[in-house]
Amino acid sequence: MAPDPGRQRLRNSLRAVVGIGLAVAVSELCGLSLTASITGGLAALLTLFTVLDPSVRAQRVTSALLPVAGFPVLALATALHGTPQARDAAFLAVVFAGVYARRWGPRGHALGIFGFMMFFVTQFLHAVPAQLPELYAAVGLSLLAAGAVRFVLWPIERRTPPPAAPPGLPGTGLARPTTRQAFQATAACAFALGIGQALSEDRWYWAVGTAWWIFVNTASRGETLVRGFRRVLGTVVGIAAGLLIAVPLHGAPAPTAALVAVCVFGIFYTAAPSYSWMMFFVTVMAGLLYGLLGVLHPGLLLLRFEETAVGALGAALAVALVLPVTTHAANDAWIQRALHCVRASTAAALDRLAGDPDADPGPHAAELELLLGRVRMALAPLVHPLSPLRARKARARQVLGLLDDCAREVRGLVAVAADPQASHDARLAAACWRVEAAVEALTTPRAMAGHAVAVHPGPTAAEPALVHLHGLEHALVALHGPLRTDPRAPLAITA
Repeated sequence: MAPDPGRQRLRNSLRAVVGIGLAVAVSELCGLSLTASITGGLAALLTLFTVLDPSVRAQRVTSALLPVAGFPVLALATALHGTPQARDAAFLAVVFAGVYARRWGPRGHALGIFGFMMFFVTQFLHAVPAQLPELYAAVGLSLLAAGAVRFVLWPIERRTPPPAAPPGLPGTGLARPTTRQAFQATAACAFALGIGQALSEDRWYWAVGTAWWIFVNTASRGETLVRGFRRVLGTVVGIAAGLLIAVPLHGAPAPTAALVAVCVFGIFYTAAPSYSWMMFFVTVMAGLLYGLLGVLHPGLLLLRFEETAVGALGAALAVALVLPVTTHAANDAWIQRALHCVRASTAAALDRLAGDPDADPGPHAAELELLLGRVRMALAPLVHPLSPLRARKARARQVLGLLDDCAREVRGLVAVAADPQASHDARLAAACWRVEAAVEALTTPRAMAGHAVAVHPGPTAAEPALVHLHGLEHALVALHGPLRTDPRAPLAITA
């Protein structure tokens, strides 16, 4: 039910099904084993899911570098298969390096995930050194097949890069966000590994995988806790579906393959709007793959839930005890970045209306949409139904509503600026200055900030640009209440 502008999620999901299906088909046609084919399919899924560089050229470079990160990890994981203590230490080292690599942006993020998952899949499939050549072949063929679909048969360019995560939390050493999160994730995975092995010596890796993925795209304690809750919820519902769907199939190849394709589509289509639904499809797909391997039974699905709960608990303890960052700090960073983007969009639209052909507010408006999505994720712990902080919940909801108003006015302003018939009115400069002053009042440190900017009377003429600027100014001034007053104080109702 979530909006899908331009059917972008639909196209990406369909392309993923085609790319992963082709990757698995190529592996099977080359006579590789089922273990190798599953490894290749996972490699194709990862390259289509995690490679999110802002340009097609950068995506190609990152895709080409995936084997550089993945092949050594595959070799290490298979070589240590029979030495549990060394294997566990190496796994935790891969966890730390994979998270730390996020400091290098989308490319480091993708390479870190790929390296981790190559270690994970060897545990999932119990791969041994003798299988390494065909695993290499399957991964290489699958990456080529997925790349052919992504860059040749069905290219879909990302016009706006995803927001870097997390912003606004600068620092060096342990204060650097990626360094802090690397220690948190490693601590969480160490806890998950120890307790997970106590539950099962064969399937402990599910707990480690849960702890790892909970830390992906989170920046604060609250975000991580909410993500852990949603992962457990999606897993529970997915296990129930697996009992009804995967277990009765008994690994029958044709229906299992069809249902895996449905799960792949669901993973990609629901990843952005709903982490719980994505985990539902991941859990069902895992059950189907276990059915293909001939080891699926109800007790295994119950163990999957237990390991997931252990991983989520490990993540919760890590963010609470290891170099914690409060939800408020992350929220403030994302909100301020969104407000700066509002100002940039407004300034570019004004320049365009003034006749500057090089001024383009469109990219700023697109970035604002992505940032608002990240703000919603950051504020999710406060607006969650189980949150007991009623005053903070009310403030968070008001902030989200007013930021949505800002985005709507920015979209309208961009549309007006794109009209070649739109004229520049002298009043626009004054209106734009008031918008900038309102943003400045919200983004200046409180100790240096003055009083809130008063709302200027709205335009008397039906000049579209002025109407949007006035609406933007009104929303920004209204944000002063929830953002600049004591969170514990009663929330004033603004008109």
